[in-house]
Amino acid sequence: MGEDLFWAIRGGGGASFGVILSWKIKLVRVPRIVTVFNLRKQLDRQGTKLVYKWQQIAPNLPPELFIRILIQSGSNTVAANFNSLFLGSKKDLIPLMKQRFPELGLRPEDCAEMSWIQSAEFFAGFPNQVEVLLNRTDQYKSKYKGKSDFVTEPIPESALTQIWKRYPEEGLAFMIMDPFGGKMGEIPDSETPFPHRKGNLYNIQYLVKWYDEDEARHLKWIDELFKFMRPYVSKSPRRSYLNYRDLDLGINLGMNPRFLDSAIWGMKYFNGNFKRLARVKGLVDPKNFFRSEQSIPPIVKQ
Repeated sequence: MGEDLFWAIRGGGGASFGVILSWKIKLVRVPRIVTVFNLRKQLDRQGTKLVYKWQQIAPNLPPELFIRILIQSGSNTVAANFNSLFLGSKKDLIPLMKQRFPELGLRPEDCAEMSWIQSAEFFAGFPNQVEVLLNRTDQYKSKYKGKSDFVTEPIPESALTQIWKRYPEEGLAFMIMDPFGGKMGEIPDSETPFPHRKGNLYNIQYLVKWYDEDEARHLKWIDELFKFMRPYVSKSPRRSYLNYRDLDLGINLGMNPRFLDSAIWGMKYFNGNFKRLARVKGLVDPKNFFRSEQSIPPIVKQ
C-alpha cells in the first residue's frame, strides 16, 4: 500500500488521502545566471500571427527555454505578453531565438539576467524583492473564477481573433498559455496521477477577476468563453488541470459518492489514473473521512 499511496499523493490532489506532516524535495541544478524577458504585443493581425506561430514552436523548444503567453485585457484593448525563462545567459539566448523564433524580434535590451530565485519573483510580479518570500499574507483580494483546457492541435488564426474580441468586455480577464513538450512529453501518463503528457501542445488557464458585486455578469463571460473553446481543445474527455479547481465540471454527491458519478469530473482531471486513485483511497480512507466537493471517492473491496 505504501508505494501506491506515495504514487497517489504525488499529483492526486489535496483533501483526499490524509495529512502530510513532513516531506523531502529532490532538488535539481540550475545555472548561476538565468535570463528572462517579457515582450508585450498588441493582438492586431501581426500579433495574432505570432500567437499562432508560438503554438507550433513553444512545445518543441530545447528544454532549457520556456516561453509562455499571457493574454490580458485592459482599457478596451487586448495584448499578448510573451514571458520567458532561459536557463543560461543572454548571449546564448539571443542566437537561439533568432534561429527558433525570429518572428518575435527579441533584442538583447529586452532581456534581463538574474538568479533563478529572482526569476521566480519576476514572474510573480515582485522583481528584486527577495523579502516577499517571507510574507505569508494573501497578496490578492479580488474575487475570481478560473477554468482550464488542454490543446492538442494549433488553434486557427480565425478562432484566435474571435477569442480576442471577447476580452475587452472584461476589465480583468486573462488567458495563460503554458507550453508542454520537453520533459513533460518524456514522462509516461501513469508515472504520477497527472496524466497530461505527450500529445498536448499547451495548457490554458482562463481567469476573470472582479471587485464589484456583479458576480453573475463575470461568471457568464467566462462560461461563454469556455463554451466557445470546445471545438479547439482536447476531447473525450475534455481535460482540465486539477490545480485550477472548477466545480462546474461536477462534484461529489453526498458523504459516500459513487465512483461512476464522481468519474464525470475525475476523468477530466486524471483520465485513466482516476480509477487507481479511487482504489488507493479505498485502502487508506475507506470511510471517506477526508472529503470535499472534488476529493477522490473510495472504491472499497467487498
